[in-house]
Amino acid sequence: MKTIDKGNPWALLPLLAFLLIFIGSGIATGDFNKVPIIVAVAITAGIALSMNRKTPFMEKVDIFTKGAGNPNIILMAIIFILAGAFSGTAKGMGAVDSTVNLALNFVPQNLLMVGIFVIACFISLSMGTSTGTVVALAPIGVALSAETDISVALAMAAVIGGAMFGDNLSVISDTTIAAVRTQGTKMTDKFRVNFLIVMPAALITALILGFLTAGQESAVTSQDYSLLKVVPYLGVLAAALLGMNVIIVLSGGVLLSGAIGIADGSYTPVSFLQMIAEGMAGMQTLAIIAILIGGVVEIIRYNGGIDYLLHLVTNKVNSRKGAEFGIASLVSLTNVSTANNTISIIIAGPLAKNIADQYDIDPRKSASILDIFACFVQGIIPYGGQMLAASGLAAISPVSIMAYSFYPLLIGICGVIAILINFPKLKGKPASNKMLERIHTGETK
Repeated sequence: MKTIDKGNPWALLPLLAFLLIFIGSGIATGDFNKVPIIVAVAITAGIALSMNRKTPFMEKVDIFTKGAGNPNIILMAIIFILAGAFSGTAKGMGAVDSTVNLALNFVPQNLLMVGIFVIACFISLSMGTSTGTVVALAPIGVALSAETDISVALAMAAVIGGAMFGDNLSVISDTTIAAVRTQGTKMTDKFRVNFLIVMPAALITALILGFLTAGQESAVTSQDYSLLKVVPYLGVLAAALLGMNVIIVLSGGVLLSGAIGIADGSYTPVSFLQMIAEGMAGMQTLAIIAILIGGVVEIIRYNGGIDYLLHLVTNKVNSRKGAEFGIASLVSLTNVSTANNTISIIIAGPLAKNIADQYDIDPRKSASILDIFACFVQGIIPYGGQMLAASGLAAISPVSIMAYSFYPLLIGICGVIAILINFPKLKGKPASNKMLERIHTGETK
């Protein structure tokens, strides 16, 4: 194992400034969404470029743009935009409503909360968005709670739990895309490893929800649905799991949604194109944030900040297991600070890759750890977007939902157990990213 340079702690000032701006504005305004995160990132970029006066400004700009234009970062941005286009076009032609109504028609009346949880799992796995799943299902959860003695907080927790299931596993989820791209592994490989780790959490959550709501029944009103409108979700899910390129999968999903929508009158050719634009626009901010953070991280790396963090995290780590806990801690603390699991993975991902390379951690495992612990934190913090959306729609305090946040808590526990017992046992480690290896070993800045 190579000796790690102690680096320069002052190089981390831009990251510290970002956290102070984001957390400070959230505390001051009482709303962590009040100050746009892209503004906080832009200010961070300005601070990064103003540091290290020994380096000419235009040279620092060159370093920044090289980091921002890293092929992994640009590809991630493209996938984000395509995922937005698919999500928007599928939802616009009624795929979400049909999927929910189809599932509700098969939910046993004595397993309402289990049914809501499972439906949320499937919807989020198909849509790739936890917040979208919460918005779609929270009103149904509120209605079911009103007709029974089931706590509305419990109903919202079931929806959020299922939403985080797909956020963590979906092949078109922004968190999964970020984890896979930063660790240099394949989407299907990460899915298989991640699924094995968190599936027990989903099963235990279903059992807990079934036990807590035993005997509670409500007649679910049958709603119309179209099996054809569910096809885009099923097609994208199947194609991605078969190992098809994610860009081809998402592009095919957009075209399939458009064809079905135009055929049944949900779209005209023009409105279909407009919906593609709207879906892409919804992900543009996230794509720009990823590009800016890529530039900031490269300057931090150039100034010695990554070496310092790597030394700090691994100084007392003498095993692969300890390094995996280090990765879990990094992304968890970042998520607590940013209240955004995708952003936390984008920030922590490059450092996690360095740690994974240093301690020979399989990239499938490091990507899974990043995603699992980011979603664990995101699902339990009361100021996270999912919790705020659910509590707002249900008109309750997000703190009341925390007591029933079984699934997010359980995936965190499963993640810890997976590290402790080295589960799953992986064979045939994929080839690591050569550029990252050269950066890590000091062959290039």
